[in-house]
Amino acid sequence: MYLLPAIDILNGQVVRLAQGDYDQVTVYNADPVQQALDFAAEGATWLHIVDLDGARTGEQSNLDVISCIIASSGLNVEVGGGVRNLIAIERLLDAGCTRVVLGTKLITEPQFARCAVREFGEAICAGVDARDGEVAIEGWRAGSGVAASELIAEMAGWGIRHLVYTDISRDGMQTGIDAAAYQRVAEAAGFAVIASGGISSLSDIEALAALGPDIIEGAIAGRAIYEGSFSVAEGIAAC
Repeated sequence: MYLLPAIDILNGQVVRLAQGDYDQVTVYNADPVQQALDFAAEGATWLHIVDLDGARTGEQSNLDVISCIIASSGLNVEVGGGVRNLIAIERLLDAGCTRVVLGTKLITEPQFARCAVREFGEAICAGVDARDGEVAIEGWRAGSGVAASELIAEMAGWGIRHLVYTDISRDGMQTGIDAAAYQRVAEAAGFAVIASGGISSLSDIEALAALGPDIIEGAIAGRAIYEGSFSVAEGIAAC
């Protein structure tokens, strides 16, 4: 299991949203590139980037910043937010991204998602964000009417082998994780998942690690790191 510090970019700044609410924004750093360099200096090997502007508008307005992060930090980077077509995926991969996360399109255009998997293979990662068991789309602003468990089982058949599962009700709230939920998700998918949402302490990371590599591939942490609950180095050690 590995740690993925999170950088959420909105209006050129590093922020965190409370439960995906664009009206509840906390700014942690005005310079995303420097933040990535700081994480790399602490020993991070992976970085999870969310283009919040892209998630809201469908446009890749932060591609230059993401490219600079990859070029300067040397980190493995997965990026999601606003990926609406194959050209957007190609641009991110050409910029050096290791994985591209598809979210809304898994629901609104599954044929596109299947095509992306055929074209780009394991560079495609599913991003399933759920609130009360229902998949949320459009930057968490809308419900989909689709049960997360159903979508996960279906998309596993498309050939997707990487999945970021976010518990929206816990994301950014530092309330701790529901480890059993990730176990259920991994069992539905048939492969290990990347846990996101609610990690507030090293004990949360340790609880995920205890599930084993067949259940948890990685853990994404954002606010807990920014607010000093633990350092990147401590999180890596816990992983």
